[in-house]
Amino acid sequence: MGEGHNPELYQSKKGKYIVYSTNGRYFSSDNLHGPWKRHTYDFHKRERYVFPNYVNFSFASRPDGSFISVSRRGYIWASPDGEENWSNVSAESVYPKVEGIFEDPVLWKDAIQYHIIVNDWKGRIAYYLRSKDGFHWKAEPGEAYVPGICRYENGKVSDWFKFERIRFLQDEHGRPTHVHFAVTDIAKHDDLSKDSHNSKLIIIPMRMARLLEMLNTEPITPDTQEIRVKIIAEDGYTPHQDIQLDSLRYGASDEVNYGRGSQVLRTEKAGDDLILVFNSRDSGITEENFTGKLLGKDKKGDILFGWSDLPGTVKKVLLLSPLSPKFEFTDQGLEAYVEVENFGEIKSQASTLKLLLGEAESDQVIATGTVRPLMPFEKAIVRVVCKKQLARGSQHVITVTVESKGWPVESFTKKVRLPQT
Repeated sequence: MGEGHNPELYQSKKGKYIVYSTNGRYFSSDNLHGPWKRHTYDFHKRERYVFPNYVNFSFASRPDGSFISVSRRGYIWASPDGEENWSNVSAESVYPKVEGIFEDPVLWKDAIQYHIIVNDWKGRIAYYLRSKDGFHWKAEPGEAYVPGICRYENGKVSDWFKFERIRFLQDEHGRPTHVHFAVTDIAKHDDLSKDSHNSKLIIIPMRMARLLEMLNTEPITPDTQEIRVKIIAEDGYTPHQDIQLDSLRYGASDEVNYGRGSQVLRTEKAGDDLILVFNSRDSGITEENFTGKLLGKDKKGDILFGWSDLPGTVKKVLLLSPLSPKFEFTDQGLEAYVEVENFGEIKSQASTLKLLLGEAESDQVIATGTVRPLMPFEKAIVRVVCKKQLARGSQHVITVTVESKGWPVESFTKKVRLPQT
């Protein structure tokens, strides 16, 4: 097919096979055996940051067939079908706020949530993030992987210096079954031609998350008496026999990651499946949580984990994303025009738009308006009249916020110069 760098294969909403290449290019085909046709993505920056050459993207489809992707520096993009048109949605990087030079992210979705693992190539460490909607991300503590993770069952360590270019093989539930790494036995830039060093592609089997089903139908609150979670039997896995019940903890990840969380009160058989009944008192679950986490050990002493939905979790999401205002002096005073686009999966309701003078925490509201209901990937121009008169030609930091009932407030801040006339 031609050139490529850290490619990724996915299938678009229209059923085409897409191979992402680099420098904004991709190849498409109706058949995995070809023929393949070369294209160029139309990346719409939308006044946001873009790393040069559009390299190291990773992609995931959403329940409605639209797509999101994450770029090398952690900005989320959205596309109606995963093919030519992509729009930058993030106001800032979603990666952890730590020192590092990030690259080679991998983005995937399972039946419960979205996931990102991203590599800090200089620190030789990787981080793991989760998201309900693919736009707002939570970084989990600890490292996703570091050198030394490749161990054989006999305990021997395959001591590679560097692990990068991570990709997964997934099952029908979206769970990673095998991880693919490019590895080197020396710093990459010291690996010269005709020397004894080399790079390899290695594949490591993953310990898969167990399939869980939340049986509670009402949101988990301090008044909830019990939490009922079904752990699903699978080929080669029998939950009745394979679990150390006293090791299990269930609840918010921030609790169970540190040995806390709810303990098992009792179990109930449900055919080959097993229902785990937890006290809810120690779960740590609040309205901020979008999943519950199960963590413990199996009878062999190996780690056992899984994620479940929480009652009331919304599967299809809304996201109204604004651009910076375009100001104009008129007979009515200072007016502004703001473009807003719906990158969510559902139609929006009428939403409130505000212009603030300064950063997002500022209370200097200079204009308000209403964003009409928008279908997914539909945009509108909102006209507002400013309450505060600003000098012609002056420059200001302006924050645009869009508030939709029941959803996070979206904001975008940019320095804007007013027209001279």
